[in-house]
Amino acid sequence: MLQGGVRTAALASLAAGALILVGIGQASAQEAGPVNLRGQIQAVDGNTLTVRERSGQTIKLVMGEKSGFSTLVKASLADIKPGTYVGTAAEPLPDGKLKAQEVLIFAPGQRPGEGHGPWDLTPRSTMTNADVGGVVTMAQGAELKLKYKDGEKTVVVTPDTPIVTFTRPDKSLLKAGTHFSGVGQKQADGSYTVVRISVGKDGLVPPM
Repeated sequence: MLQGGVRTAALASLAAGALILVGIGQASAQEAGPVNLRGQIQAVDGNTLTVRERSGQTIKLVMGEKSGFSTLVKASLADIKPGTYVGTAAEPLPDGKLKAQEVLIFAPGQRPGEGHGPWDLTPRSTMTNADVGGVVTMAQGAELKLKYKDGEKTVVVTPDTPIVTFTRPDKSLLKAGTHFSGVGQKQADGSYTVVRISVGKDGLVPPM
């Protein structure tokens, strides 16, 4: 996820799928992998979005025919049950557990990037995409037992943890003021071709 909200393709491989995106020369730009981008749309001109990235930079994102698009809405802890497939950015706790910074609930059948690895939400963040093996309710929040093919993690979810999920895609939300999270491929002119982008509905700021 580079400077500010930008990082490497390895991180992008665990993205929310949903879920999240200038030039030394054309060869160098093409060799660089997809990166994660987050921010707010400032203006729209056809298929080009002018956005303010969380690093403070103003950059251009270009939507193409193959660009993935999704819309996010708020969800709740009650929507997370055993068997649910989730993605969660989290930070390590002293006892070996993880404290969730956000939880993204995937729709049935969606299973992108199963596993655990580094993430770029904050310097110590990790990303875990896994099945929920169990939910242990606590006085304040819950512990999720997450199981993936190479291991398992216990993730603590507090009442303040943002929980989101996908809803019907609504491209009318690609407008000034909408917050986004996405993955983009940097081009030689400094713009980014959108690999995929998720936008928040009703003012939601995608938290991943």
